[in-house]
Amino acid sequence: MLDKVPVLRVTKQGRREMEDTVVTEFHLTIVLNNRELVTLLCSPAKLEFLAIGFLFSEDAIDSKDVIKDIVLDPERGVINVTTKEPVRFAKDILSKRIIASSGGKGTSSSATIHPQSRIDSQIHISQPEVINLIGEFLHRSELYAATGGVHSAALCDTKTILVFSEDIGRHNAIDKIFGECIVKDIPTQDRLLITSGRVSSEIVLKVAKRNVPILISKSAPTNLGLKLANDSGITLIGFVREKRMNVYTHTWRLVSDGK
Repeated sequence: MLDKVPVLRVTKQGRREMEDTVVTEFHLTIVLNNRELVTLLCSPAKLEFLAIGFLFSEDAIDSKDVIKDIVLDPERGVINVTTKEPVRFAKDILSKRIIASSGGKGTSSSATIHPQSRIDSQIHISQPEVINLIGEFLHRSELYAATGGVHSAALCDTKTILVFSEDIGRHNAIDKIFGECIVKDIPTQDRLLITSGRVSSEIVLKVAKRNVPILISKSAPTNLGLKLANDSGITLIGFVREKRMNVYTHTWRLVSDGK
């Protein structure tokens, strides 16, 4: 996950040669039923979870029960996933071959949240609980502290972090979370998802597919991300900094005292 590189550090006090820590970039090619789908630029950890989370987000699989076998070849950077039954591919999932870590990587043709996907969870969270979770979230991010070069994501209840992942891509970090939940049968209903990155429509779509009712970010949402959150019943909280935050949609889930 880390690499050491020589660097010339330039400051007001002068210049000096030193060693710096940078994050590792890895190319993972996902092969589904002997068909090469995509190459993801990612961090080389939890790659099985990343592949499963990605395939679920792209509607290629709908549960771990459809998977017959999954084999990772870390030397070649290839993961082979075989399903018990043939999978029908959307045309656009076959049209994108390499997905950069910095950009949206969703290739699903889904453009909207349908009414049957609306989340009706009655979960509440208080402002102090949000602040406490963000504090724990920031302390968990050791790779970011070492490099400043990754995004983080976490699945939580209202008290603590349940699953945590880091990756050079914000989409990858979330796919790793949901892939781990799928494999380990970790419920996502009545949970919260925290992300360090911008909340675009693709991020909201991923969260809605797992029926997560509250999405929290240190960063900003996009206008379409807000629309999708509102339409799908997700409480979207952004710009969580110190003791302030913006609650954009379904504000009734945020209470002042936890009651």
